[in-house]
Amino acid sequence: MTLSIYRASVPLYIRGFSQLAGIMDKAEANAAARKIDLSVLVNSRLAPDMYPFSGQIQRASDTAKGTIARLVGVEIPSFPDDEVTFEDLRGRIAKTVDFIKSVPESAFDGADTREITLKLRDRDMTLSGADYLLDRQLPNFYFHITTAYAILRHNGVDIGKRDYLGV
Repeated sequence: MTLSIYRASVPLYIRGFSQLAGIMDKAEANAAARKIDLSVLVNSRLAPDMYPFSGQIQRASDTAKGTIARLVGVEIPSFPDDEVTFEDLRGRIAKTVDFIKSVPESAFDGADTREITLKLRDRDMTLSGADYLLDRQLPNFYFHITTAYAILRHNGVDIGKRDYLGV
């Protein structure tokens, strides 16, 4: 059996956002029990030069929707980075998942060999669709999901590896 670009992207992004929603549920319950305003978690970061929790969700969203759009050759949906509450962040996740689910599997035909050119600060980078997804975008997505998890864990939210893995 051949692993398709669709199978290596769409279900992984959807699952990652589902797991993220689960840890956000636990964070909300934990914050309520500890009488902590959720804005503390939304604005928390691991280091001064890193994005806060909200930024991690926004970057995970941007990575997922950008990846899917580039792989199938459609315009990337634009979402403003204006989320300031857990409810806002859940809405961002939902819009991202809705977009991902809207792309039919057939649209991924040939995506593994499609050339994708990224405009970086100092140069352009051209990759095959497979290399773009596997070497760049999936690691980037999981970096932001993991960092969001770590921010919550660092703030005392009782979550563990099983929550991150969704098992």
